[in-house]
Amino acid sequence: MFSIETKNLTLGYDDTIIIEELDLNIPKGEITVLIGGNGCGKSTLLRSLARLLKPQSGAVLLEGSSIQQLATKEVATKLAILPQGPEAPEGLTVYQLIKQGRYPHQGLFKKWTSKDEEKVMQALEATRLTELADRPVDALSGGQRQRAWIAMTLAQDTEIILLDEPTTYLDLTHQIEILDLLFELNEREKRTIVMVLHDLNLACRYAHHLIAVKDRTVYAQGKPEEVISCELVRHVFEMECQVTSDPLFGTPLCIPYGKGRCIVKDVGVAT
Repeated sequence: MFSIETKNLTLGYDDTIIIEELDLNIPKGEITVLIGGNGCGKSTLLRSLARLLKPQSGAVLLEGSSIQQLATKEVATKLAILPQGPEAPEGLTVYQLIKQGRYPHQGLFKKWTSKDEEKVMQALEATRLTELADRPVDALSGGQRQRAWIAMTLAQDTEIILLDEPTTYLDLTHQIEILDLLFELNEREKRTIVMVLHDLNLACRYAHHLIAVKDRTVYAQGKPEEVISCELVRHVFEMECQVTSDPLFGTPLCIPYGKGRCIVKDVGVAT
């Protein structure tokens, strides 16, 4: 079963084609990660899935219906997107930011309800921000700020969450914290999560489904252990590497070659 599908999807800006005639299926209730080199179209594709970019041809289907033909409010109650590097107005508190996630559920004259408040409090608790609810967003650390934005998408209470590079500019500790949070959310509530990640090893660790984008289309897709190989990394990222098994999680672990000192050991290399 698929939450989002694309049919013969072509995307671009003016005369520049970024994605061409793409057929894609996003598994329901799983974490899907888009990987690929800079400028390959990952973020463009994600924006299209959220109806932020109109296709030049083809269609994005949300639960079987063309997303372009659905009302904006209907889309917002089914799908939430967190773009890269969002910014909050100066002085906005964590609670006020998360509260904005409930706006798609508000009618023209509908008042704030107990359900709205409950969803905001649940989002605060899930992201471990309850004690920071009254603190300004711009006073938070990078990791806390990213958790606040994720909490806003949780309060929107959609089955599908799209995130564009949610770990960008975060140190390793906060990257793991954010990805653990999303993994727990998927495990607990079976929400469909689609995100763009640059770190190939973290993508392999957290994804149920990987999609590698190259040359305006999907180069490969499937489970990380079925997709990641030296050949894929060579073609998609133009980089030579060895692929072995993550000693903690058993997922593929990419070890890139470089110009530094190299000590060759038998690590069970995959080709």
